[in-house]
Amino acid sequence: MHSGSTVMTTFSSKPPQCSSRRSCHVHIGAAAASPPPLIRRCPSVSWRWLEQRRHTRLQCGQSSPQQISNLDEDDSRLSQNAGIFHPSIWGDFFLGYSNPAAASSQQQMAERADKLKEQVAEMIASSTFRGQHERLHLIDTLERLCLDHLFEEDISAALSQIEAAGVSDCDIGTVALWFCLLRKHRYRVSPDVFARFKNEEGGFLADNPEDLLSLYNAAYMGVHGETILDEAILFTRRRLETALSNMEESLLAHEIKSALEIPSPRRVRIYESKHYISAYEKDATVHETVLQLAKLNSNIMQLHHQHDLEIITRWWKGLHVESKLPFARDRVVECYLWILGVYYEPCYSRSRIILTMVIAIVTLLDDIYDSYATPEECEILTKCIESWDAKAAHDLPECIKFALGKVLDSFQNIENMLHQDEKYRMSYLKYFTEDLVRGFSREVKMLEKGYIPKSVEEHLQVSMRTGGCPILSCASFVGMNDIATKDCFDWISHVPNMVQALARVLRLLDDLQSYEREQLIPHVASTIDSYMKEHNVSIEVAREKIYKLKEESWKDFNSEWLNPDNTYPKQVLERIFNLTRTMEFMYNQEDNFTNCPNLKDTIYLLFAEPFAN
Repeated sequence: MHSGSTVMTTFSSKPPQCSSRRSCHVHIGAAAASPPPLIRRCPSVSWRWLEQRRHTRLQCGQSSPQQISNLDEDDSRLSQNAGIFHPSIWGDFFLGYSNPAAASSQQQMAERADKLKEQVAEMIASSTFRGQHERLHLIDTLERLCLDHLFEEDISAALSQIEAAGVSDCDIGTVALWFCLLRKHRYRVSPDVFARFKNEEGGFLADNPEDLLSLYNAAYMGVHGETILDEAILFTRRRLETALSNMEESLLAHEIKSALEIPSPRRVRIYESKHYISAYEKDATVHETVLQLAKLNSNIMQLHHQHDLEIITRWWKGLHVESKLPFARDRVVECYLWILGVYYEPCYSRSRIILTMVIAIVTLLDDIYDSYATPEECEILTKCIESWDAKAAHDLPECIKFALGKVLDSFQNIENMLHQDEKYRMSYLKYFTEDLVRGFSREVKMLEKGYIPKSVEEHLQVSMRTGGCPILSCASFVGMNDIATKDCFDWISHVPNMVQALARVLRLLDDLQSYEREQLIPHVASTIDSYMKEHNVSIEVAREKIYKLKEESWKDFNSEWLNPDNTYPKQVLERIFNLTRTMEFMYNQEDNFTNCPNLKDTIYLLFAEPFAN
């Protein structure tokens, strides 16, 4: 695999063939209280050598034998493999959780928010008479406050005017914000707008930290061949690192530090929204109406998210993971946090519930194949899932039979959430599930033989599947309304280049952050192992190269995001962009999903701590 090129992965199984009328939007019938009202604006390995594992298991929250169900008294593996992962932090916390913000009438909250929304819409319209910087800054602020979904048409009209007006007379900070915002909205504007800011030494005419930060973030929307943006990243990163070392603690210092970890275009806005609302309140440019709407909208969204979490927690408790499958990660709240980054808007409640169920099922299956089942059991389980029939599971341990039954029940639950005209979507979801477990089974065989793929490209032929990105991309459409058409599912079923780029980003990020932990136990080879084998280099060199390949994969993704041939609705494509962003967050510094205490503060702030009314 060579730098800057797309790895073409062949998915041998044929995608499903089915026909359907265009689907209709329906509400979820759930055994929970009705959701709060909306602001009225919404877009339509095997067994892993158990003796060795017993001595190398991560020591965190090991379950006691009394906690383990009596499903199979002869299966000592349950007790031997219990406690591999940190136990759930949340338990039943979100079952019937009472939010202090709900003390106000929910209907009154929505009516007040609608009035504020009208005032902000007038501000967006009137901003056409202001300077370019003020218009850009307002839109950027609305996006960072997670208010933009309330003003999609207004912002779209403003951006069209902003793009036409150009930035020939603007400073570098304004040009960078213009470039970044427009590319995030799929305008393929040229990086040549930065040429006039180059100096004779090859640097850029940007001195203050604000301008450097703006240019740094904009450059990360680059694609292959845009040398000026590569140069901008190198220049600004050096300057920002120097500036940060000399800065006292401040909002700007925090922004720089965050951007050096994850550039702004790759960050998940909803995860940072409450911090940004608090920071915006202290900003000299604060608009009081915007601030009030941001706080109120945050509280309204929080009520919707709590309602989702109650449904999800009730479903997850029915799987009895803690007692009957103690070798698996108990992470349903963390799964929901992950999926919140894909779509946080209240109107996507059904989508979030379905996608959370799918990612939780994927995690459970991953742990069965990776931490519990023997190679023979993996093969039987794969055949059961391919046939969608539990009858062939009679030779499996009781706990795997139990898990299989729960997986099949959960898919039926998902189908029950769909309108009759939407049920065709299940054939696509099942197709990707079958492909996923075939990939898991193949990795089990690779581990059993001690096989290391001879190249990163060969590795990715399997590991791009087993990372789960193809199935999650498909599942992200399943709960959407009729904007996700059959054409969208046909497109996703062929694993297009955009999804392949997402899958590579995840695989490479995961390997970079999980490599040391996975060396403690028998584990399938990573892309780092394959790179070392392919090029006969040290682990340090391999890690550096894998990081560069991850960055190249982001350029591949940006190219597909801006590709005019991807004619599917932006609301659909954005789910895949947001999935890619969540990968950067979940694997920032380490595997935060597996190491769930890292996410505790973010979860509590987003789901349990409202702004004062």
